[in-house]
Amino acid sequence: MSDKSSELKNESRRKLLTTTAYTAAGIGAACAILPFVDSMNPASDVAALASVEVDISNIKEGDAKKVMWRGKPVSIRRRTKAEIEEASKVELSELRDPQTDAERVKAGKEEWLVTIEICTHLGCIPIVGQGEYKGWFCPCHGSQYDTSARIRKGPAPRNLEVPPYEFISDTKIKIG
Repeated sequence: MSDKSSELKNESRRKLLTTTAYTAAGIGAACAILPFVDSMNPASDVAALASVEVDISNIKEGDAKKVMWRGKPVSIRRRTKAEIEEASKVELSELRDPQTDAERVKAGKEEWLVTIEICTHLGCIPIVGQGEYKGWFCPCHGSQYDTSARIRKGPAPRNLEVPPYEFISDTKIKIG
């Protein structure tokens, strides 16, 4: 009986030691992996650039304000009623990258157009308020955009991009 009792005692000790070793190894692996996983999160300076709040109270009708967001120039343009009407009248069949004006602005805030000012042809910076359509004109290769930032003429294949944005208040926009 003492052999059997000693054998059971050794077996239970072995299970305890094995369980303890596996638990310690698991905790050690978790401690080694967590800093690696945490290093994949964006740095605090990068996270700060993820969104930008812009005061739009000083932008007059017909003017635009340029801000930087994620290293890209963004234009916030306060369009006139005539520009909005002109953009709304354009037939989709005339457009290379068909989008209605309403798809490019927020409902109820049609006077505000927010676009990334990077030409979709080769990444040049177009000039606001220029060109045949009085929207944007890219002097590098001649792409012309209308007052809704839709491509109308030239080599650019797509409309100027509209970044994600929201109105925080009547005088503030949050981009990103």
